[in-house]
Amino acid sequence: MPKMKTKSSAKKRFRVRPGGTVKCGQAYKRHILTKKTTKVKRQLRGMTNVNASDVASVLRMMPSA
Repeated sequence: MPKMKTKSSAKKRFRVRPGGTVKCGQAYKRHILTKKTTKVKRQLRGMTNVNASDVASVLRMMPSA
């Protein structure tokens, strides 16, 4: 039986925390920043949790996590 591989795109984008939650980078902070307010750009900093409805699909992409 071959090993299950982790999707390379998923391991670059997500980290599984010890409690089982999955963290990811914040969306909407890559381009077209001139029309976004300073407050919005400041609030988009840092990491956030993956939505509960998407956690199962993320964990399927990362079988060894």
